[in-house]
Amino acid sequence: MKRVIVVALSILAISAAAFAQSSAEIDKALLAAPRQLKEGATVIKWKSDFTYETLKKGTNRLVCYDRSGQAGQQPFAVECTSIANLERAAQNLKLEAQVQDKKAYETAFTALEKEGKWIKPEFGSVWIHYSGPDQSQARFHTTIAVPGATTESLGLPDKPTQNGAWIMNAGSSVAHIMVPGS
Repeated sequence: MKRVIVVALSILAISAAAFAQSSAEIDKALLAAPRQLKEGATVIKWKSDFTYETLKKGTNRLVCYDRSGQAGQQPFAVECTSIANLERAAQNLKLEAQVQDKKAYETAFTALEKEGKWIKPEFGSVWIHYSGPDQSQARFHTTIAVPGATTESLGLPDKPTQNGAWIMNAGSSVAHIMVPGS
């Protein structure tokens, strides 16, 4: 009987430790989520093969994940976007991991763009990055995906202006609205 109790307690202890780790991972990823969307957000964990495991199934279209330690990222980095952008995010992660040199990375993405193989993000979806040397020094950076948009189609400038939103990479699949101060 004692053995059964010891085994049962061991299983409970291991389960509690795994739950605590998942809970901490979920809480960290959700640091990038807007307050009003946090509770309903999905949280995933990227695997080394650029697929993911769902840690928390959400009820809205926001998905958040930890990017700390990934190629080209700050030591502390979490990100949220639309669940529709996961295929593009996986493509980006794979290329970032394969190409370490910034110039080669940009060349590879430009080639994908020209070939029409860079997966387009969902038009109007946000990308919320919260990153820095550590959490205490992390800053938010928010962009809005507008693939193919130009100054003519949106009426926004394609260069930074004083305290105003603008389109970066206008006309490409990576076109996005830069949101100053976010």
